Amino acid sequence: MKLYDLVKSSPRRLVAPLLGYPGARLTNSSLKQNEFNPALHAVTISRIVERFAPDAAFLMMDLSLEAGALGLPVRYPLFESPTVEEHPVKQAGDLEKLSVVDPLEDARIRAYIRVMELMARSISIPRAAYVTGPFTLAGLIMGASDIAMATITDPNLVHQVVRFCKDVCIRYSRALTEAGADIIVILEPTATFLSPQAFAEFCGAYVREVIASPGAANDAVLHICGDTSHILREMCATGACALSLDSPVDLPAAASQVDPEVILIGNIDPVGVMVQQSPREVARAVRELLHSMARHSNFILSTGCDLPYETPHDNIDALMNEGRR
Repeated sequence: MKLYDLVKSSPRRLVAPLLGYPGARLTNSSLKQNEFNPALHAVTISRIVERFAPDAAFLMMDLSLEAGALGLPVRYPLFESPTVEEHPVKQAGDLEKLSVVDPLEDARIRAYIRVMELMARSISIPRAAYVTGPFTLAGLIMGASDIAMATITDPNLVHQVVRFCKDVCIRYSRALTEAGADIIVILEPTATFLSPQAFAEFCGAYVREVIASPGAANDAVLHICGDTSHILREMCATGACALSLDSPVDLPAAASQVDPEVILIGNIDPVGVMVQQSPREVARAVRELLHSMARHSNFILSTGCDLPYETPHDNIDALMNEGRR
């Protein structure tokens, strides 16, 4: 069933926090172990589904995955997100160095595809996988500040790099969909600083190609961290069936700007509320958000971004229980 139909047919509000990292504590494992061990990763996601009963199951979010598969050096802490340590592309010729390998044959990429295959066997709720979007992947291989400057000083270079990254994004999306993913969440956090015009040119046009590519996604969700209020219309123009919005966005205001057939997902603060507050305060924040969105049916209650490893499980319970009340 398509995500829009699922939302519209549900007798209650769907609740699907971006929940991956805190699940590692359910299997007494580190994030690094899950990132490299597909069997463990799949068990962790299954434990999340059993423990919290969300309405969708997400892989662990990893923005370094595709960059590492292209050969960039990545640091893997035990209990934090992996980080890309170097950004080697400074000119178009540097792309040739990244073209000598097939990223889909990378061990970690294969591991994440395997996780989705295992999830497809054991998890019956909608299964979601993350893919680093073309512009954000380009920012990882060029450097975020360099690509920001290049959108003004060398737009042709930016287009070449983003086009290269788009092809990686399409191939990985197809592989995840074939493995059993119902939803592909395209991550474009680096695009948050772009103006509406720049977003449409350097990011949105390429995301649209990914979404429209045959076999790349059954349902495509676009997730961008930070305040994206200024680019909401351009985000909708990508063809994404849903927008996953971070906590700085005024969600009722966003709902008034987007087509009612576009699902909004969000946007409880993953740190300021989910990590730092008590279960009672989490429940209050959820009630306030639900009240503000009561007249909008195109809404899934979630968190503004992926929850940190240290998120108290009692707080996740509070979100789930209040959301399903």
